[in-house]
Amino acid sequence: MSSLSFPPVRVVGRGAAWYRGDCHVHSVRSGGGELTPAELALRARAAGLDFIATTEHRSAAEPGAWGHLAADDFLIVLGEEVTTKAGHWLALGLSPGQVVDWNYGAGDGLIDQCLDQVHRVGGLCVAAHPHAPYPTGDFMYSFQGFDVVEVWNGLWTSDRPWNADNEAALAEWGRSLAADIQTGSWRPAMGNSDTHLEGQIGIPHTVVFAEELSTDAILAGIRLGRSWIAESAAVKVSLTASVEGRIAGVGERLVAHGGQVEVRAAVQGVPSATVSFHTDRKVDRAALPGDGAGAVRWHTTAEDSVFVRIEVRHPDGTVAALTNPIILL
Repeated sequence: MSSLSFPPVRVVGRGAAWYRGDCHVHSVRSGGGELTPAELALRARAAGLDFIATTEHRSAAEPGAWGHLAADDFLIVLGEEVTTKAGHWLALGLSPGQVVDWNYGAGDGLIDQCLDQVHRVGGLCVAAHPHAPYPTGDFMYSFQGFDVVEVWNGLWTSDRPWNADNEAALAEWGRSLAADIQTGSWRPAMGNSDTHLEGQIGIPHTVVFAEELSTDAILAGIRLGRSWIAESAAVKVSLTASVEGRIAGVGERLVAHGGQVEVRAAVQGVPSATVSFHTDRKVDRAALPGDGAGAVRWHTTAEDSVFVRIEVRHPDGTVAALTNPIILL
């Protein structure tokens, strides 16, 4: 089988940068999808995305279906949505033709074996929509062994009865964050569209800092939590923490040595938004201007905060963006 049947694993000439991507999409080759692979790629690029991951249900990306859609400004990562009897998860960074078994439940003792299968090829395992209100959608496995949690799946709120409960997923992830950071086992959050229908791609998507636009580099950035989630490409967010000349960004660690930490959040594209600073002890909120562009400064110490992350919400309370934490030491 020619390697040209599958997308290249690296986009040449794209160096260290923030890249936008949707790692949970379905084509007509997946149950319920209405777009062809070509239509998905076209709409992803129109939505301002730099990459997508193929995550067809229970199957690998087919040879010849995706390879020709990659370009010098667009990466396609191979993956699968593993739809088990007790929850769904994403296997990202699979080898061409690789299929991960899905025919088991939480009590069958097979989940660890399947996670290992993905990890052996350098892939990433994502707990998908952990509070999806439909049979097999509610995630019944422990997060142990998974690398990432999909806390935002599709529209933040929706009248669709099958839409994931994103508020519950975010709250669950946030509650365990401090303890997981202290034990060295925290799992970054990510957001994806779970596209099946027209008009869904990139709502939301994950913005990842990667050393280059390649499968390995993108997965490394996601694994480290060097990422944040946006409802669209119109939303731009920056979060940094600094003390005594040292500075750290999302997913990084800042050694504070007991000093006063200045946290700076800058946002564009969310009119009349509220920015909330979340730590293990409290939440502080600040309003942005009506035009949706502005910067807010906030202060803490490592003694008062194990981490800091932000959420950006519209006036109606729905989320426009959220970040992974900066860890304070």
